[in-house]
Amino acid sequence: MARSDTAHSTDPARLRQEYARLLGDDEQVHAAYRLSRDTVLFTDLRLILVSAVGVTGKKWEYHSIPYRGVSHFCVTATSAFAADAELHIWTTSAAGSIEYTFSEGADVYEVQALLARFVSR
Repeated sequence: MARSDTAHSTDPARLRQEYARLLGDDEQVHAAYRLSRDTVLFTDLRLILVSAVGVTGKKWEYHSIPYRGVSHFCVTATSAFAADAELHIWTTSAAGSIEYTFSEGADVYEVQALLARFVSR
């Protein structure tokens, strides 16, 4: 599930309110990123991928990936402190990876640290 849009960091508290119906009791949003038509939420329990479907975007998909379903992940960057980086996440249920490009202002290394923290549980 490759995404060609660039992810931008957004306020997790605002998205917690916007997507409150998707969250479990006491589930906390630790980081949130917006793409032009998609949103990625990193909670303490799972990844939530919200995607517009089709050209018109009248339908929405809500993917929930428990961290135990993440088999591995990778950050690809041009240098150790690059502004642009790509995040690849492989799950136990999908053949390919989920890919997002992070632009300047979105800290992909923070995302990597969150994944390392939650996947290792």
